[in-house]
Amino acid sequence: MKVRVLGAAQEVGRSGFLVDCNGTNLLLDYGVLFGKRGTPPQYPLHVKPKDVDSIIITHAHLDHSGYVPSMFVSGNSRVYATPPTIELSRLLIEDMLKIEKNTHPFDIPEVNNMIKNTKEIGYKEKINRGAASFEFRESGHVIGGATVLLESEKKKLFYTGDINVKGSRMLRKADLDVGEIDLLITESTYSQTDQMPRQESEAGLIEFANEVMDRKGTLFIPSFSVERSQEIACVLKNSNFKHKIIMDGMALKVNEIMFRYPEYLRDPKVFSDAINQSVSIHDHEQRKRALEEPCVVISPAGMLVGGNAVYYLQHLAFDNKNGIALVSYQGEGTPGRKLLETGKVSTRGKDLKVEAQVKQFEFSGHSDRSELFEMLKQIKGNPKVLTVHGDNQSCIKFAEEIHEKFGFEAHAPTFDEIITV
Repeated sequence: MKVRVLGAAQEVGRSGFLVDCNGTNLLLDYGVLFGKRGTPPQYPLHVKPKDVDSIIITHAHLDHSGYVPSMFVSGNSRVYATPPTIELSRLLIEDMLKIEKNTHPFDIPEVNNMIKNTKEIGYKEKINRGAASFEFRESGHVIGGATVLLESEKKKLFYTGDINVKGSRMLRKADLDVGEIDLLITESTYSQTDQMPRQESEAGLIEFANEVMDRKGTLFIPSFSVERSQEIACVLKNSNFKHKIIMDGMALKVNEIMFRYPEYLRDPKVFSDAINQSVSIHDHEQRKRALEEPCVVISPAGMLVGGNAVYYLQHLAFDNKNGIALVSYQGEGTPGRKLLETGKVSTRGKDLKVEAQVKQFEFSGHSDRSELFEMLKQIKGNPKVLTVHGDNQSCIKFAEEIHEKFGFEAHAPTFDEIITV
């Protein structure tokens, strides 16, 4: 078994690994890395469609799924994903193409062809392809998200994709009962960070929401449309929050998809109650009316890049009775990071000081340092370990620590490296 690193070596984004199983080539993820505003996106190394037997998408986030349509520009491959991943990937990729017209080397026809060649598979459903077999396991990261257990010639590879070992209010914990393995490819995103315990983040957010309501303000929660928006709605609902919660933007389409797959949720009733008791905003008039009374607004974009976030910021950011709760990762160079670091937002070409109270709460869908080490304790066998999907130093340091703590042969692979087991 040979693994070629196509992307996500020592960076977060454009995941892609080509696994050669005695001539059967399986592509694990194929994503996009978005640069700072104004810079073009980056992609994994090019692979010829005729050289790939199957493409396996672990989950719908664009850094794992967004470049798969490129495999359908001049050829076809079989794609495998869970049903929610298929629907969400299509939604996110089509939105990406709408926002970034003529930026990517493919368009809607290639997306349609990708979907036409995609086969739905569930967790623990073994698929045989040539000299290899593989199956999905629950990852706890987003709805339909999966890890991959791949076997060929009596060698087993376990690829975490993005993993949340403990799961969340929305999702069950990750399934780590994978037996002895020979190669582990693990994300390293928060391998050097211990995050605030989820209960503390939830309690802090609820307290902040109630404070803003007490002063007759509006709390704006810019949030990723897939999973985070829904989780925040569930957190508020679970706390018996008494005020109106409105949801806007692409999160509404994601809600519809999630309703179709209750079996992928930890507690479908908690989800349905939270969403059904929120108010959906479908047009500009509704948006204006919603802000006439104190409420919580949950709407993309999570990093304040475009979307309806621009409207809500302009209407809420300059009144000190309002609040802004940042519950998503704020990437370098994004308006969300700028707000956190400077207290300012850009509007109508000017940098203006925000008067609303701004707080950040940790609600990551990734395992942190402690949880990643907890995962490694459960790994059986004596595998080689590849640390990927983190910044350069995180991957390198994590590999060193894994070797010290567990004795595994571990390293942070480089772009286009080939590893043999």
